[in-house]
Formats: sequence, C-alpha cells, structure tokens
Amino acid sequence: MLNPLSSMLIYTFVFAIVFGAEAPVGDPSGLQVYGLYLLCGILPWGFFLMVTNLGMASLIGNAGLVRKVAFARETLVFAQSIFGLVQFSIEMGLLTFALILFGSPLWPWIPVAMLLMVVLAVYATGFALAFSATAVYFRDLRYLWTIVSQMLFFGTPIIYSPDKLQGKLPEPLETLWEWNPVAVFIGEFRRMLYSGAAPHWNKMAYLVAVALVSFAGGYAIFIRLSRRVAEEL
Repeated sequence: MLNPLSSMLIYTFVFAIVFGAEAPVGDPSGLQVYGLYLLCGILPWGFFLMVTNLGMASLIGNAGLVRKVAFARETLVFAQSIFGLVQFSIEMGLLTFALILFGSPLWPWIPVAMLLMVVLAVYATGFALAFSATAVYFRDLRYLWTIVSQMLFFGTPIIYSPDKLQGKLPEPLETLWEWNPVAVFIGEFRRMLYSGAAPHWNKMAYLVAVALVSFAGGYAIFIRLSRRVAEEL
C-alpha cells in the first residue's frame, strides 16, 4: 500500500496543489476529494502493472525449475496473478473503508466491484501469459513494456478526469481512447466506489468480453511459445 499512497501524495501535490486540478464531484456521493479519486485509478492500474510485470518474469526467474522439472508452467504465471489479486484486495478494502468514512454510498456496489476485480485479474493474466513466454525469446521485452506502460499510464484518465480530453482528439482516436479497456476498468471502479452509482452494465459486459479474449489470446501465445522455453532458458 505504500507505493500507491506515495504515488497518490506526489500526484496530489503536483496536480492538485501546484496546478490546481480538481476531482469531479461524485454523483450521488457528492465527494470531491482528489486523493480518493486518484486512488480509485491508481490501485487498479498498479494491479494491472504488477500482474504483467511479475508474470513476465515468472519463467525467467524460475529458469532452474523450468529446466529440471516437467510441470504445467503456466501455474507460475497464475501464482503471480493470485499473489497480486490478494494484495489488490487488501488495498481496495482499505480504500473502500476510507470512501465509506467520507460518505460514499457504495454499499450496494461492493459485490459488483469485487467481481470487476476478478475480471481485471483475468484481463491482466492474459497479458502476463503472453509476456512470460515472449520474454524468454526477447529479453528486452521488459524495457519495451516499461516505455509502453508509461505511455499508457498518461494516455489513460488516471491522474485526470476523462472530460479533460473529450473533443480534443480526432474522432477515431477519441473512440479508441474512450474504449481502452484499462480506462473503462478505472471508470467503472470510480463510478461504483467514488460516486456510489450503478455501473454501466454495457461497459461491464464489454470488460468481461475483453478479459476473456485477453486470457484466451495470452494462453494461446503461451502454449505455442512455451514448448521450447526449457531449451532457451
């Protein structure tokens, strides 16, 4: 929890205090606390990044085990995803408690938010599976992913609200930006927890679909590339 809290404090100081950014008013919660609004975005993003990074290193980091023992190697990736989900659950539990203290009427949506956490875990695990096998053959993948993830972070409404870019991008780019799965995940977490409102059910269905596609695609890549990982390691 220290890492997201430190990030929250840094971004709050830079954007809220120095640049005067304000959080949108939650409807119907009435909340307007930039730090809490920020955490509703930083925690899901941090979980996604943790699962992909840990998963990417899971085969390389256990090279001796992979070379010597025959087992389902995807379990190494799944173990990292479960570890990340446990930590994410603790962080989201603390955030939920803080939001309740500040008056967010989020109680009815806690079970849906928990389901969305699992969906996000499935989505991130798909990337982790693909990255873990690809990284064995392309060792610079982690450096490339660091660059891409930084671009994705600032291109996703995490430290700012979505309305800041509306109407400022060409229509095709704005549609891509709006339906970026990570942005939709964060938007729905904020809607349920920060605002205390019902989720957009069409977006929830979209997230379930992209999570299944991500997992299926990542698993297919893993199966195809993992046949020779023992030799490459």
